[in-house]
Amino acid sequence: MTLLSRARAGDDAAFGELVEPFRRELYVHCYRMLGSVQDAEDVLQETLTAAWRGLGGFGERASLRTWLYKIATNRCLNWLRDGERRPRTVPVFPPGVVPPEPSRTTEPVWLQPIPDTLLAGLPDENPGPEARYERREAVSLAFVTAVQTLPARQRAVLLLRDVLGYRAAEAAQLLDTTEDAANALLKRARATRFDLAPAEPPTPRQRQAAATFAAAIEAGDVDAMITLLTDDAWLTMPPAPLEYQGHAAIADFMRRIGLREGRRRYRLVPTSANLQPAYGCYVSDDGDPVGHAHGMLVLTMAGDRVSAFTRFIDNAVLPYFGLPRRL
Repeated sequence: MTLLSRARAGDDAAFGELVEPFRRELYVHCYRMLGSVQDAEDVLQETLTAAWRGLGGFGERASLRTWLYKIATNRCLNWLRDGERRPRTVPVFPPGVVPPEPSRTTEPVWLQPIPDTLLAGLPDENPGPEARYERREAVSLAFVTAVQTLPARQRAVLLLRDVLGYRAAEAAQLLDTTEDAANALLKRARATRFDLAPAEPPTPRQRQAAATFAAAIEAGDVDAMITLLTDDAWLTMPPAPLEYQGHAAIADFMRRIGLREGRRRYRLVPTSANLQPAYGCYVSDDGDPVGHAHGMLVLTMAGDRVSAFTRFIDNAVLPYFGLPRRL
């Protein structure tokens, strides 16, 4: 009896063996769709439950992988259509703390970084003939952030076509729509400009530069930190809509808000997220010896400089990185 036949007969161990090769890539697909490791985890479980219950209806006209992607994509669309299932609020600054004028304001983007441990084992090659993005580009923070600004169905067709490499007819079938409608959605999605960093792993020199940047933050040395930024570097804090660009704007923000004129001290624990250098952030105020969890910092490198640093205030993601709540 084949593995599929055993699973259809109710053998849950056989089902687990059948879907295990696709579990990690389905998880990452859900993450790209939803921008949240927590939501991706929940939707993946929904997907596998639906697949287990619906296995009798799998007709093998498409591959098992494609059938699972169809379920996962539509579960993600349902999740987005039903609205946020986790309570979400845009971070506000403490009473009496007024941030500097930002370089620009944006719509809130709900986003979490993803640990590199959850990206291990993904295929390095483009998975289909229509793929436009390399694996590294497609999990970079810049790409995932840009994808979150797209309407849900545009987001889905872009990922199916340009990341997973499905052909137009295949993507239309996965989305239960016509090929013309899928192509129209893709055309609108591709009109969004994705400014992506080079899809290369950080070099030893870049990792050292990132560590030096982190040390400057820990020391409260804004001047040293600024020397390690590119001239056009960005500071962003999703989902907060305020963004700061350039040495002067970032230095002003760090002195007034980030470090609060020397009253706040950071301790940064190195890790890696979205295949980029990252740090768990811990804050001590007014001589407190305990470092309290304060989200994460993810760096984008350009040469041996930092071209963007993204502050995530949400502590809910820390357990996925194996990081504690206190130091």
